[in-house]
Amino acid sequence: MEKDYRKVVFRSAYSGGRPVRLSDETRFFCYESLEGRYGDETMSVPFVSLDGVEGFESMSPFQKYDTAVRTICGTAPVRVTESELLCGSGTLGGAIFAQVPAQYKGNCIFPSINHLTVDFFTPVYKGVNYYKTKIEKRLLKSDLTSRQTEYLGSLLETIKSMEILHGRYMEIVKKSKPSVYKYAKNVPFKAAKNFKEALQSLWFCFSFLRLTGNWPGIGRIDKILGPYLEKDLEKGAVTLDEARELLASFFIKGCEWVRGVDAGRGSGDAQHYQNIVLGGTDRDGNDITNAVTYLVLDVVEELPIGDFPITVRFNEKSPEKLYKRVSEVIRHGGGTVAVYNEKTVLEAMTRFGYKKEEAADFANDGCWEVQVPGATRFSYCPFDSLQILLNDTLKLSSDEKMSFGSFEEIKEAFFKNLENAVDFIANDLLQGMLENPGAGRNKEKFRELFPTSAIDLFENDCIKRARGYLEGGTRYTVIPPHIGGGADTANSLYAIKKLCFEDNVVSLERLLEILRNNWEGEEYLRLYARNRYTYYGNDNPEVDAISAEIFDRFSGFCEKYGTKHAVWIPSGVSTFGRQLEWKDRRPAAPFGSKRGDILAGNASPTPGTDLEGATAVIKSYCAADLTKQVTGSALDIKLFPHTVSGSDGIDSITALIKGFQNLGGYFMQLDVADVNVLLEAQKDPAAYKSLSVRVSGWNARFVSLDENWQRMIIEREAGGAV
Repeated sequence: MEKDYRKVVFRSAYSGGRPVRLSDETRFFCYESLEGRYGDETMSVPFVSLDGVEGFESMSPFQKYDTAVRTICGTAPVRVTESELLCGSGTLGGAIFAQVPAQYKGNCIFPSINHLTVDFFTPVYKGVNYYKTKIEKRLLKSDLTSRQTEYLGSLLETIKSMEILHGRYMEIVKKSKPSVYKYAKNVPFKAAKNFKEALQSLWFCFSFLRLTGNWPGIGRIDKILGPYLEKDLEKGAVTLDEARELLASFFIKGCEWVRGVDAGRGSGDAQHYQNIVLGGTDRDGNDITNAVTYLVLDVVEELPIGDFPITVRFNEKSPEKLYKRVSEVIRHGGGTVAVYNEKTVLEAMTRFGYKKEEAADFANDGCWEVQVPGATRFSYCPFDSLQILLNDTLKLSSDEKMSFGSFEEIKEAFFKNLENAVDFIANDLLQGMLENPGAGRNKEKFRELFPTSAIDLFENDCIKRARGYLEGGTRYTVIPPHIGGGADTANSLYAIKKLCFEDNVVSLERLLEILRNNWEGEEYLRLYARNRYTYYGNDNPEVDAISAEIFDRFSGFCEKYGTKHAVWIPSGVSTFGRQLEWKDRRPAAPFGSKRGDILAGNASPTPGTDLEGATAVIKSYCAADLTKQVTGSALDIKLFPHTVSGSDGIDSITALIKGFQNLGGYFMQLDVADVNVLLEAQKDPAAYKSLSVRVSGWNARFVSLDENWQRMIIEREAGGAV
């Protein structure tokens, strides 16, 4: 693509347009990335081959892993673009698919790791050589098994591979980019001395993990970089404009896996879990908002980059300026910035068992589930509460006829089945992950799995324990059941209560038969059920109490296991778009939905049932005690472009955020989208390549979603089928 410094206009839901603070060259670098230039280039070399490695089949798993990482670092394409201000890239296409991008005889050898935020603070402030020293000291201890000794050796080999990769880049930038070489030559192996070195160190560590197939979150970028920038600004070593351009380069390089419009579509091209957290307090309770916080917001306001979804930690000490800047960014749409209520999150974590000082450092796992960076192995087990009600309790997918004498009897039967589902998930987890579940938390032993040495370097306790990320090396192994369909389940129970037991519109037996037949021949009754009652999301205390009880009872079932085992089992609320997978397995529901309808996402209302506006949705959501949902409960709020224009629009968004805080919310995703623009993007994808939307914990360019995902987004924003 020929060099061009023209001003690039990016698509936005907000008619006011985006500010222009960044240089034309940086904006065009972003344009090239979003058009798929570097992503398509990356796919030209998806894997390195291990076929020529002598004796590969007889190697131990650690030797195979080390060989794969060394081959990746030594032979993967090295990319240095003319416009970038940082060096390092994930240039192997196989990494885009969560694999260590090395093959032997045409097959991948190892999967990679995602859903985590590693500790990037230590390598920036102490350097990767700090890890080398720790490993060498640990090898001198006499308590190691032969496998642990081999494991620690693998960590040292990983550092050597990083050195090989770094050397290859330095050889190029020393000649082509001497200014970059100056602040890249010593990091990440030595501690960063200034802002440029700190940013380069962070990027190189991140891109190394990315190149080896892993998808880590960045975490609290302003906490990591802010002190460096503040000091350099004070000394006059860098200007705000220079720092903004450097951060923009970081963000642009982060969308290097975006591919052209002809690439396959699915759940979104930005779904690589590289989340960022801004603001919040430190371990001493001081708010850490700083210059980096605002520069990051500047960059994502101007450039439509959804590849680093951002969540801002708001607390009682958050500056008013931060509320305004976040609101200004949110109104541009794209769902790039979401909100944590820090008070609720910290209370949830500490009451469950996290140490207060470690909870204070919380970030997210790549979507929004909270964890302690560099100390947590995280995954989750999703399930659908609506199917538990409709299929397991009411038996709508079978010929079995159920009889209940009261609404309370139905509800308790549902809760018993919900408890059984949690028990099954928890026991299956413990049996699958531990060799001796039930021996006691400090005696239980993790099963041996595949190596993850690249990740383990950046997890604080793996060296000390001489164990990998998947084998109990992290301080916390956290795998929560995640309930989905909560709003749909509450609406269904409420509809049954009203239709069958209070208003006597239809008998329960007849209603169940109608639902088995997908409302066929009963359209009047279906519309009556749909429109007569006020469902979750409208600040109706009666249905909100049912929803709150579902979430409270669910968290109680999880607390039976809690922190009693080496694997922690808290609760959380999410769907992450699984309402698409579940729609055809769900029978018709009592509140008027049919089989195949796309229903509620996360802890949000069922599309088309929230009629009273965003404030009412937040009140319904906050009716539950969200401190019981330890890993999180996500609320999606849709806003229309015409409601957020001008200063009044900014004030309105700020008021929503503060109301969310005051009512005890946990996590909120605010997205501004114009349904007409989304429909136009379906017709002309090439013209809307940069149009970003919030999906469910991650962002994606709308045109990279397949038809089902696009349909879900459109119906969510329109409040029902279009």
